[in-house]
Amino acid sequence: MLLSLTLAAVCLPFSQANHHVENYQAHLSTFEDVPAKRVAIIGAGAGGSSAAYHISQYAAEANIPTNVTVFERSAYVGGRSMTVNVWDAPSLPVELGASIFVSVNKILVDAVTRFNLSTAGYDSFDGDAGTWQDDKFGSGDFIGIWNGDEFVFTGSDDFGWWDKTKLVWRYGLAPLRTVQLMKKTVGKFLEMYAAPHFPFKSLSDKAHELGLVEASAATGEEFLRKNGIGEKFAREVVQASTRVNYAQNLPMINGLITMVCMATDGAMAVAGGNWQIFANMLKASSNTSAHLNTTVSALTKQSDGSYTLAHKTTTANGVSTTQEERFDSVIIAAPYQFADLAITPEPEHVPDTVPYVTLHVTLFTSPHALSPTAFNLQAGARVPQVILTTLGADESPRGSARFPGRAGFFSISDLRRVRHPGSAAIPAGRAEHLYKVFSAEPLSAAFMAKILGRPEPLEDEEYELPETDVSWVYRKVWHSYPYEFPRVTFDEVRLDRALWYTGGIEPFISTMETSALMGRNVARLVVDEWEEEELKMGRVREGGAEQAL
Repeated sequence: MLLSLTLAAVCLPFSQANHHVENYQAHLSTFEDVPAKRVAIIGAGAGGSSAAYHISQYAAEANIPTNVTVFERSAYVGGRSMTVNVWDAPSLPVELGASIFVSVNKILVDAVTRFNLSTAGYDSFDGDAGTWQDDKFGSGDFIGIWNGDEFVFTGSDDFGWWDKTKLVWRYGLAPLRTVQLMKKTVGKFLEMYAAPHFPFKSLSDKAHELGLVEASAATGEEFLRKNGIGEKFAREVVQASTRVNYAQNLPMINGLITMVCMATDGAMAVAGGNWQIFANMLKASSNTSAHLNTTVSALTKQSDGSYTLAHKTTTANGVSTTQEERFDSVIIAAPYQFADLAITPEPEHVPDTVPYVTLHVTLFTSPHALSPTAFNLQAGARVPQVILTTLGADESPRGSARFPGRAGFFSISDLRRVRHPGSAAIPAGRAEHLYKVFSAEPLSAAFMAKILGRPEPLEDEEYELPETDVSWVYRKVWHSYPYEFPRVTFDEVRLDRALWYTGGIEPFISTMETSALMGRNVARLVVDEWEEEELKMGRVREGGAEQAL
C-alpha cells in the first residue's frame, strides 16, 4: 500500500507535480504573511486570566498565531482575589477577597498542580521559629453558628463522630438529604466542563438543558423545602453558609447558589494568596502581555468587525498616557456595569445591570481573644474561633437579601496568631490574634470593643480603639458578588460579532472557579471560530505549515 502511494506520487506528470509545488509555495507564502490574531482582554481576574491562558493553549494546538493583550485597571492581577500584608510585612499576607476553593473546582485545582503551588488552609505563625506553618485547612478550628442570642450549633471543623451525633440529634436526616441534593445538583453543573456540553454558546440554554434551572429558579428556602429538608436545618446551618459565602439570606438567594455553598469538601487555599493562580496563568500564556494600571474607556467597532480600543495607563508617579489599538476580538472579563466602557455602536446584546452586594471586610489584630460575654457565654467559656451567623426563628429578612438580623454581622474568623513587629507602644514579638469580619455595614469601634471585652466607647464615629487593644486595622468595601436572586435566563456569552463576555456567569454561580470556567469557555469558542474561518478559506495548518485543501 505504501509502495503504491509512493509510486503514484513519483509518477505524477511533471506539469501536475510542478503546479502542485507552486500552489503549495503560494499557500505557504500566504500563511507566513497572515498576521497573528490580536485579542484584547479587559480584566485580569479569574475570567480574564483564564481566557488568556486557554486561548494560548487552544491556539497553539490549532497552530494559529496569536497576540493577546490583557488590560487591568488595578495595580495587581487577581480581581477579587487579593491579599494584604499585616502591618505592611510581606511575610504576613492575608486574603482580603476570595479565600478558598474546593476539590471539585477542576480548573483551579489543575492550575495549582501545573504551577506547583503550595496549598494550605488557615496558616499559623510560629513566633519562636519565625516561620509559617501550613496546617491542614481549619484543623482544630472550633465553629459556632450564632443567631444573635445563642449558639444554635457548635462543632470542630474536622467534624468528628461527636459532631455528627449532635447534628443528627438536632436535625434528623436533613443533613444527609442536603448532602445528597448538593451532590446531585453539583453533578449536573460539572457536566459543563466537557463535551457534549462544553463549549456552550448560551449559558441560559445550557442551564435549561442540564436541568439546573430547577434550582436557580427557586429561592434556597423553596428548593430545600421542595426536596424534603427541614426548616430548622435550612435556617440554622444552610443559611449560615449562604451568609458567610454570599452575605445573603435563604429566603432571597437562589437554590443553585445554596447548593454551591454546601459543596465544601476539600477546601483549600494557595499559601501566600490565591491570586498566584491567575498570575501564573498569565505568565504561562505565550504571546501575552498584561498592562496593569490601565483603564479601557472605549471600544469602537470597525467596518471589518474588528474593534479599536482606547486605553489610558497611569504610572506610579501619576503620569498618564492614552493610546488606541485595533484588535480582532475583544473579551470583556469584568462585570459590564462596572467596566465604564463606551461601546460604539451599541452591541447587539447589552448585559443586564445586575445588583451587587456591598460587603464590608474588616481585618484587624489584637492581643485579646473573643469575649465570651459578648456571645452570652459564661466568663471563661471557650468562644468559637469561626463564628457564622443566622437569623433567629422569629426574624424575617424583611425584603432585604442581606439583612444581618440580631447577630449584626455575617461572620467572624480568628484566622491565626501573629507576632507584632514592635512599636513605641507595643513590644516586638507580642502575640496577637488576626481577625476577619464580614458585615453589611462598616465595623464600629464600639462593636470591636464589645467582641474583645474592652470598655465600649461612647457613640463617636471618629473614635478608634487604642493601639494596645487593636494594633492594626484594614477595611475594604467590595462589590463582592451579585445578589443571587432566582432567575432562569443569563447574559449572552457573545455580545457582538467579535465581542465576548465572561461576566454573565456571575448571576448563575459567582466563584473564582466559575469565572475561570467561563474564561476557558470563551477561549474555546473564539479559537473554534478561527479554525472554522481557516477551513472556509481553504487552508489547514499542520505543524506550523499551511497546506491547500
